[in-house]
Amino acid sequence: MDASDIQLTTAVEDRHWWYRERRVILARELQRIGRPGRAVDIGAAGGGNTRVLMEKGWDALAVDYSEAGVEIARARGVNAIRADARDLPLDSGAFDLAVALDMLEHIDEDHLAASEIARVLRPGGIALITVPCDMALWSAHDEASGHYRRYDRPTLTGLIEKAGLVVDDLWSWNVLLRPVVALRRRKSTECDVIDTSPLVNAVLASIVRAERYLPVRSLPGVSLMLRAHRP
Repeated sequence: MDASDIQLTTAVEDRHWWYRERRVILARELQRIGRPGRAVDIGAAGGGNTRVLMEKGWDALAVDYSEAGVEIARARGVNAIRADARDLPLDSGAFDLAVALDMLEHIDEDHLAASEIARVLRPGGIALITVPCDMALWSAHDEASGHYRRYDRPTLTGLIEKAGLVVDDLWSWNVLLRPVVALRRRKSTECDVIDTSPLVNAVLASIVRAERYLPVRSLPGVSLMLRAHRP
């Protein structure tokens, strides 16, 4: 993400339905992991997700390639450094948890970033990863956002396994709104992460929230979510 995208994201993320629900999912996964430890949030942008880690008791470090993202994260009270996800200046086996939410699609050599995620984890450490899915949804939004690709289940699984991690769970997210997203993306001319009216935001939030209770994880969605561990 460039500086303008990060500034746009940090301006809307605390109230935007998409970011809010994804953070609920992150918090749920942290509860599943249990006792907090050391965590690194790779591709953290302005540190919004890093704050969730901190709120749940994790000793968290935000890493982003953008100086603007690092500055915003630090202004929010987040411990943050600027670094390339393909070559992290971090010790091997130093972290109990690595989070990479919508980061891999921004890197041409995504296998290098995946290998770094595996390297910095201790044996038994957990990786939580999200990516946009399905090239059928490719649009001007992806180009404006600096994406190199959208993933499917086999390509994401293969990438993570080749990095040396064991995939524990892989599921779709934003399934119910996929038809709406597909229609919008066909008409999009730029990044469509924008603020919405309170009414629209509430409606979209209620729809995506329903996925917590419905058996839709195996159906096509807009994103893929993955949990893996280092053996």
